[in-house]
Amino acid sequence: MTSITHSPHLIVYSKKTLGTITMEGFMTDNADTIDSAVAAVTITTGKYLTFSLAKEEYGIGILKAKEIIGMMPVTPIPRTPAFVKGVINLRGKVIPVVDLRAKFAMPALSYTERTCIIVVEIDSEAETVLIGIVVDSVSEVLNIKKEEIEPPPSFGSRRFKHDFILGMAKTDSGVKILLNIDQVLSFNELTEIKQVA
Repeated sequence: MTSITHSPHLIVYSKKTLGTITMEGFMTDNADTIDSAVAAVTITTGKYLTFSLAKEEYGIGILKAKEIIGMMPVTPIPRTPAFVKGVINLRGKVIPVVDLRAKFAMPALSYTERTCIIVVEIDSEAETVLIGIVVDSVSEVLNIKKEEIEPPPSFGSRRFKHDFILGMAKTDSGVKILLNIDQVLSFNELTEIKQVA
């Protein structure tokens, strides 16, 4: 289990270690991507970055999380879906930002010093896209074994689509919802978001 340090730090997945470096604004000199050796370890050990939304705990595969930054000014884009907060300038690259609370139809919450943007890599049909997702806070990196994950519940209705849920992880602190971040946004939503970047 690896602890996550909150603001005013920037959590970076570097080629050698998972660590933190002090943030001035949002710049870092070490924002390297995970190399193949780290990727192999992640796949075999089932590491997930966990975060909270509306007092519930969620997780995404650590390979999908490229960077975590403290909340920063977001430039709104007109005529985009309500859950699209706008774009940020991350070291010269324009990144679309999605508020997961809004996407999941949760009540809005004022941002705090614990509010974070997780920059995730989403695989679309044609390309890989970097998108920032706003979460209430980042919790920790967990090693979750395959036998600790159960399929998502059906709730007895075909109308409830849960293809964006990988499974339900049973941990000592409760159940964590593991997301398939590639499926959280529909193809049409992702296409629309890519147009603003």
